[in-house]
Amino acid sequence: MKDNFRHQGKRQHLVEILREKGITDEKVLAAINKIPRHLFMDSSFEDHAYQDKAFPIAADQTISQPYTVAFQTQLLEVKRGDEILEIGTGSGYQTAVLCELGARVYSIERQQELYKKTKLFLNKIGYRPKYLTFGDGYKGLPLYKPFDKAIVTAGAPYVPNPLLAQLKVGGRLVIPVGTDSQVMTLFIRKSAKEFEKKVFGEFRFVPLLEDKN
Repeated sequence: MKDNFRHQGKRQHLVEILREKGITDEKVLAAINKIPRHLFMDSSFEDHAYQDKAFPIAADQTISQPYTVAFQTQLLEVKRGDEILEIGTGSGYQTAVLCELGARVYSIERQQELYKKTKLFLNKIGYRPKYLTFGDGYKGLPLYKPFDKAIVTAGAPYVPNPLLAQLKVGGRLVIPVGTDSQVMTLFIRKSAKEFEKKVFGEFRFVPLLEDKN
């Protein structure tokens, strides 16, 4: 569990790359500068941890490209104390970024192997989401609604209605929508029935899995 000066230097370089690509939220950049991304990956990928690329993790999933994590987080406009629903815990890297920003994170992971591994790991490195569960992200977490924000970290073929329904008025949902490639989409809840929608170009994610049972 080492995090040495070499790792820290590589993180600073990564932050500069993200700045050049248009990430402007200094709090998001500071979180990425602080979190040891190499610890979230298989040790064989350690030398590549601070490249702006996605890499494989367990259960045929990936750890998202740092730019994608930063971009989605910036769209969320996270404030300290925000209650955020995260769909797709994955490696826990995005979870850690949200925790670092002071959010209370409620996260769902569909792959049981990944859920067990990530729950232990996040605890070990000191990032404690408010609630972490194994389950179907399409359903959200009705027990803990409403949320200030929601983020989906896998490609959704459509926007699950429960995720919109579980947002507070004024709340934001950031979700990549599509099958082969996804369009990053932001929904802002304006009233009980009205949502504003904005789109932000194409990204690539692993698919969001639904429990059909």
